[in-house]
Amino acid sequence: MFLGKHLWAVVYTFLLLSFTVYLALDTFVIARVYTEVEPEQSSSVQEEASSSPSALMTENSYQDENISITITEYRENETTVYVADVVLSSPEYLKTAFAQNAYGRNVTEKTSEIAEGVNALLAINGDYYGAQESGYVIRNGVIYRDTPKQDSEDLVIYEDGSFEIIEESEVTAEQLAANGAVQVLSFGPALIENGRLSVLEDTEVGRSKASNPRTAIGIVDNLHYVFVVSDGRTEESEGLSLLQLAEFMQKLGVQTAYNLDGGGSSTMVFNGTVINNPTTSGRTISERSVSDIVYIAR
Repeated sequence: MFLGKHLWAVVYTFLLLSFTVYLALDTFVIARVYTEVEPEQSSSVQEEASSSPSALMTENSYQDENISITITEYRENETTVYVADVVLSSPEYLKTAFAQNAYGRNVTEKTSEIAEGVNALLAINGDYYGAQESGYVIRNGVIYRDTPKQDSEDLVIYEDGSFEIIEESEVTAEQLAANGAVQVLSFGPALIENGRLSVLEDTEVGRSKASNPRTAIGIVDNLHYVFVVSDGRTEESEGLSLLQLAEFMQKLGVQTAYNLDGGGSSTMVFNGTVINNPTTSGRTISERSVSDIVYIAR
């Protein structure tokens, strides 16, 4: 009798819970591949070092006639920061890659796994585009998503290797591609523009004020870049605020700097080895799977 009277309520509650669970799974778990991407064919680090007499590899550096990478560990604001100083002879060596060679939603791999698949000399996590439903995604000159995100600052990497910060509300993805955009990363915010800080302490909100693991990329001069990853959330390494990250990169001489996905995603890989200490909770050191990387390879 009771069940009969209230059956509709039980059914409604069950359907509502089922729909809520489905939405959560669809948003954060269920992988949807929209486009498969042909992977870049790059020489492995070992092949390059053995085939090129000018290639020199050490524990924290790589040098050949086209690529120079030097990794330095800094200590700033009770935080360990890893900086890869990169000088290239051509912008073609600055690349991006999708997890599982596919553009989609919740399509992820660890940074080290994506890096291994493309034979990256150096790699950092990207903007984790797959966790968002809007925000431009341009990779290797191909527009994968042209839906603008409100108040979004993007990093545009042009075919000549130069950097520019743009507002999605002010330009379309099609216009960017027509202007020579090869990569567009949509996370942010911008940290430095024209050598000046773009973030201030009183403009930061929420978790941006907190000390966290961080990932950023910057340009010093023509074809001279820095990849920056800071540890955080542990007793050994507190982490950086966005302002602290920007100030640190300004001291490196960076002219344009951009904040990428951080927290548990922050990972730097060099010569197949994760060189920082990625963590989400601070209790366990382990990589988080992400949707994309920025990397250097032949």
